[in-house]
Amino acid sequence: MQSDASASLFGGLIDALESDWSTKARPEQLPPPSGWSIWLYLGGRGTGKTRAGAEYVHTLSRYASRIALVAATAADCRDVMVEGESGILATAPNHARPEYEPSKRRLTWPNGAQATMFSSEEPDRLRGPQHAYAWADELCAWNRARDTWDMLQFGLRLGSRPRTFISTTPRPTPLLRSLIARVGQDVAITRGTTFDNRANLPPSFLAQMRSRYEGTRLGRQELNAELLEDVQGALWTRDMLEKARIKADDLPAMRRVVVAVDPSGARSADDEGADSIGIVVAGVGVDGRGYVLEDCTCKDSPAGWGRKAVSAYRRHRADRIIAERNFGGAMVQHVIRTADSSVSFKEVVASRGKIVRAEPIAALFEQGRVSIVNGLSELEDELCAFTAEGYAGGGSPDRADAMVWALSELMTGCAGPVVVMPLWDFLHPKNQGKPWQIRR
Repeated sequence: MQSDASASLFGGLIDALESDWSTKARPEQLPPPSGWSIWLYLGGRGTGKTRAGAEYVHTLSRYASRIALVAATAADCRDVMVEGESGILATAPNHARPEYEPSKRRLTWPNGAQATMFSSEEPDRLRGPQHAYAWADELCAWNRARDTWDMLQFGLRLGSRPRTFISTTPRPTPLLRSLIARVGQDVAITRGTTFDNRANLPPSFLAQMRSRYEGTRLGRQELNAELLEDVQGALWTRDMLEKARIKADDLPAMRRVVVAVDPSGARSADDEGADSIGIVVAGVGVDGRGYVLEDCTCKDSPAGWGRKAVSAYRRHRADRIIAERNFGGAMVQHVIRTADSSVSFKEVVASRGKIVRAEPIAALFEQGRVSIVNGLSELEDELCAFTAEGYAGGGSPDRADAMVWALSELMTGCAGPVVVMPLWDFLHPKNQGKPWQIRR
């Protein structure tokens, strides 16, 4: 009996030692010295941000706290923060493993501490609950960042000093800028790069990242976690896109919608050397303004991206799918027709270079004649790397190219905000008496 008790005690001691995060973590993965309410951990891809967040939650759970877990989407919160390889469940010590109730979006520890899952897609879910602590993951990818952040802060009112841990790869969003401006007041910041975590990453991955992205603007942001402001001479700026942003719920009815495809040489989903296939949906509203509706860009086999393009076409009730003829147009048409032979398809000809095509579209944004739906951060990153001299983002701007093709099809040649209204819309009582213009 005494032997069993000793074995149990010894096993518990070994478990506690193995789960002591402070002995394994790098300095930037541990909480800064006291004096902060918000800990901002800026890290590149694969830096260990998720592990740092999960371990911080385990520490907080010892105090029987109420913790909010917030991610860009509900799937991200579940798949990364909770169920991921470095998430809360995978890193929990045996002696303090939480009970997971997915249907309730909740984790409960043996001592009564609870963590509840939220997403930036539904900021109003944060209106009622109260919390003492929060872990906000990938803040710069949040769809409704300011609304979600505000609702989270209003609910952090338990305990003597509520605190928030933010783990994110940096992008120059207004919210991140405002938090960095508070460093030294109530915000503390730590930083890490992808290569700081080389001991836990495959050498092949690191080699590929170095060869393809090292020294590029995208690599500096995504690997070295540098906060990069606007590129000098960029056709699009962050402020321009911020002013152009619109919530999906606020979109007007569309009078025309197209799906633009920017093809690559990929023959399969595993073709690592090929660029992504740019697939962007855009429309012209009944108000005559342009709207970027969705970014479906992917790296997939022809059959796979063909289905995605057709699915977007059906989902948005688009008029047609367009693709560049002199760079894979015939191939794209074959792929699209194979996926759905009834789809309306149009080939477009690139008689001018990418930058020349992009400039008039950037001018439309600058004039306030185009809006872009919230959450298309990767597309925005590509747009902000377009300059009059070329593309400064590294790789190919597949998303941006597709968007330019879509808006060129919809808006080039329009002298101003004009409206073509279907007869059934014109006759609707809510539209009677409005000064609609009909374009000839």
